[in-house]
Amino acid sequence: MALSMAPIAVIAAEDGPDPLMPHTSELIVGLVAFALLFFFLRAKVYPIFEKTYAERAAAIQGGAAKAEEAQAEAQRLLEEYRAQLADARSEAARIREDAKQQGAAIVAQAREDAETEAKRVAARAEAQLQAEREQVLRELRGEVGTLATTLAGKVVGESLQDDDRSRRVVERFLADLETAQASDAAKPAAGDA
Repeated sequence: MALSMAPIAVIAAEDGPDPLMPHTSELIVGLVAFALLFFFLRAKVYPIFEKTYAERAAAIQGGAAKAEEAQAEAQRLLEEYRAQLADARSEAARIREDAKQQGAAIVAQAREDAETEAKRVAARAEAQLQAEREQVLRELRGEVGTLATTLAGKVVGESLQDDDRSRRVVERFLADLETAQASDAAKPAAGDA
């Protein structure tokens, strides 16, 4: 095997043209082909790419402008909504305040009406009680007078059927009785002071 490797090593060691360097004719043909391809691409393909790029850039800028317009419109609508919401809240607060005031006025009016009605009922009851009291006193005086004259007639032993005289006696007795009651009522009040 060592013998078979020797001819390969000898071939690689020989001096000659560099295998990495192209031949001059190949280099010239390659440069001409590259130049033709470059000018063709620049004349035909590059404008198409440039046009497409410009259209996409315009579409993007137009889309960005539309997006900015849409955002500005959305911001305007948001501000309008907030203003309407603030107006609605202030209106609701005003309505609540009006309702509170009306409620307070209704309550005050109802209270005033109830107090007036209570005073009227109390005055009517007081007047009715006073009338009943006077009627009871009149009836009582008549009965007390009749009983007193009958009793006095039995005690004295003679009839006191004279109406004028018996009425005077009864009225004087009742007046003395009322005076005695008034003086008895005044004594405890004076003792408390």
